[in-house]
Amino acid sequence: MLDLKFLRENPEIVKQNIKNKFQDSKLGLVDEVISLDLESRNAKQEADTLRSDKNKISKQIGGLMAQGKKEEAEELKKKVTADSERLTVLEARENELEEKIKNIMMVIPNIIDPTVPIGKDDSENVEVQRYGDPIVPDFEIPYHTDIMEKFNGIDLDSARKVAGNGFYYLMGDVARLHSAIITYARDYMIERGFTYCIPPFMIRSNVVTGVMSFAEMDAMMYKIEGEDLYLIGTSEHSMIGKFIDTILPDTTLPQTLTSYSPCFRKEKGAHGLEERGVYRIHQFEKQEMIVVCKPEESPKWFNVLWQNTVDLFRSLDIPVRTLECCSGDLADLKVKSIDVEAWSPRQKKYFEVGSCSNLGDAQARRLKIRVVGEDGKYFAHTLNNTVAAPPRMLIAFLENNLNADGTVNIPVALQPYMGGKTLIK
Repeated sequence: MLDLKFLRENPEIVKQNIKNKFQDSKLGLVDEVISLDLESRNAKQEADTLRSDKNKISKQIGGLMAQGKKEEAEELKKKVTADSERLTVLEARENELEEKIKNIMMVIPNIIDPTVPIGKDDSENVEVQRYGDPIVPDFEIPYHTDIMEKFNGIDLDSARKVAGNGFYYLMGDVARLHSAIITYARDYMIERGFTYCIPPFMIRSNVVTGVMSFAEMDAMMYKIEGEDLYLIGTSEHSMIGKFIDTILPDTTLPQTLTSYSPCFRKEKGAHGLEERGVYRIHQFEKQEMIVVCKPEESPKWFNVLWQNTVDLFRSLDIPVRTLECCSGDLADLKVKSIDVEAWSPRQKKYFEVGSCSNLGDAQARRLKIRVVGEDGKYFAHTLNNTVAAPPRMLIAFLENNLNADGTVNIPVALQPYMGGKTLIK
């Protein structure tokens, strides 16, 4: 959420930012906010004047009564009554205007970083760099669920009977591999200095609206019927929520945390062929990383976060590339985002396995995450990134480590988490 003062003083910058994100339908909101803000400030000014006058008149009434001037005192009392009625109206209007302004400001997108490429959607994202050589073997690589089924590692039919489409049973070595990757990712981040955390898997609505836009919430979140609780779509939600309404001494920053959680997503809409199986599902597990830091440090931490994911995948012999997300592909709260994509030898292309985002002070402003230091109070910056999210990670792992005979190599880094196994047969 933008600073109202910034919008008031820089309406054309805000409008250009909306155009850069190809959200022209929101342009009128800027002028609407400015108009409501002016009315709100005028109402507040009038209300403050009435309160001040009321105190002065009350003293005058006391003096007149002491002098026996009851008629004059009564006239002033009538004015106080009229002013009090007007003040009640103004205070109600102030609250109404404040709520309207807040709701509109929650919809106006955050100012993107000047380095973000301008583009309408993810088709215009820009490749930054490749890591590792993408290899296409001289044998056919089956669809990922076919690979898993050969190991008796997945049961989609039973999952459909139990929960419907978008769910799965992982079995045997494939299930073990899933857990091994999550555990390895956890230890990997701990070794890089992040504090491990297991957060709540449900959050209240004020946290939901603090960490994401209304559009994202509607498309992603499952609500618990009859309660003010939502299942998290990623642990970033509850991890950033951990700092809601806090004032952090600047000496305690940065806060660097890595968290495990199951994730639950509606995943609205139709998906293509490659999103069958376990690519896009309603339930999965993930290791996440988040940072809460000083504003001037967020660009540095942004680069640290996405590099962590690249390094993790390369340690497991998986080629990856980074993509700079264009303006039209950025969620409204994001300042800058880089996707990490893994190589798929079967598809002969890369696919998304993680996303790193700098949200500036947008989440902190909504959740009132403040920092106090020598220069006073200010809002923190928040960042998040995927460490590893099986089973999507499993797809990349199985395809890139598959042998012609159908076995799967276990990289050295993962062998201790697989009981010393070097191969899945």
